[in-house]
Amino acid sequence: MLKFIRFFLPPMLAGLCIALVIIWFSPNLKNALLPKLDVTGHYSSSHMSFADAVEKASPAVVTIFSESISSVPRYMRANTTQELGSGVLMSHDGYILTNYHVVNDADQIMVILTDGRRFDDVQVIGFDTITDLALLKIDAQHLPVIPIDNNFTPRVGDVVLAIGNPLNLGQTITQGVISATGKQTLTDSPYNNLLQMDAAVNVGNSGGALVNSNGVLVGITSAQFRTRYNIDIQGISFAVPYKLAKEVMQKLIQDGRVVRGYLGFRGAAVDSTGKEVTDLYTRIVGLRVSDLDPLGPAWQAGMQENDIIVKVAGEPVTNPQKTLKFIGNTRPGTRLEFQVYRGDELRTFTLVVAELETRAN
Repeated sequence: MLKFIRFFLPPMLAGLCIALVIIWFSPNLKNALLPKLDVTGHYSSSHMSFADAVEKASPAVVTIFSESISSVPRYMRANTTQELGSGVLMSHDGYILTNYHVVNDADQIMVILTDGRRFDDVQVIGFDTITDLALLKIDAQHLPVIPIDNNFTPRVGDVVLAIGNPLNLGQTITQGVISATGKQTLTDSPYNNLLQMDAAVNVGNSGGALVNSNGVLVGITSAQFRTRYNIDIQGISFAVPYKLAKEVMQKLIQDGRVVRGYLGFRGAAVDSTGKEVTDLYTRIVGLRVSDLDPLGPAWQAGMQENDIIVKVAGEPVTNPQKTLKFIGNTRPGTRLEFQVYRGDELRTFTLVVAELETRAN
């Protein structure tokens, strides 16, 4: 025992002294390991909280009530349909993003701010059925605005908070993580890439804010994709990413509608052998043309089913979503050059971009 103490105790004491010196002169370690005083003056352990994020973001999330009145047939008493939703203040002068289905066919729209102010004279600037977004405007100044970071890119695993007014219970916060990005399967549209998350979203949350742990806007939540199948879904909800919502908002402000380019085909990603790509790690070399619209520009220019597009406007096709987004963002009337393989033959087509027609639901 004495031999053990003689040989091992001095190195152990020396190591302990070195560790204490490192902790004392390292602020991060010191703050993490030493106990802290709470507001009462007592020592307490640290805890995780999103209160600061909520405090920054929640004043910019509003409640929206819309009302549609049906007067047909005339001899019957008018039928009234009310819709509850949320919205996000995007500017100090009253621009509000929400879901289109919240204000669809509304005869009267009312906006209530978190401070209790009520606005009955609400203007619908425009809407986009593909992304299920609508832009409203209220006549006010110096309003609270949702925190925004244009450089932020959401990633799978990010902690997110959904802020809205579910079931008219008052402003409510739910928490979860982003489960997936770039989801298109629910919308059947290449122009809408949704965020999937597990934060609880219920009726009334539609159009509310999805923010990160710093209170920065990540997306606009939507309960539509939860309820459209009329089944009880747990742990799966969706939001329109902020960057896409911003693009839609800017187009609605500029044109009152979202103008998208249209060429009249769908495309499946393929690799260098022409095999369809089903995972994210295989190198993409082209898009196989399918579902040609006989009245669309691609058909009229001579493209055929199973042609493989390898270049658009001189740029190689390496990402199908990027290519389809480029086409969608091209103004109608623009001429685009396509390089296409038909079998082993490389062909060039020049297409005049048309406008994608959308209809209100």
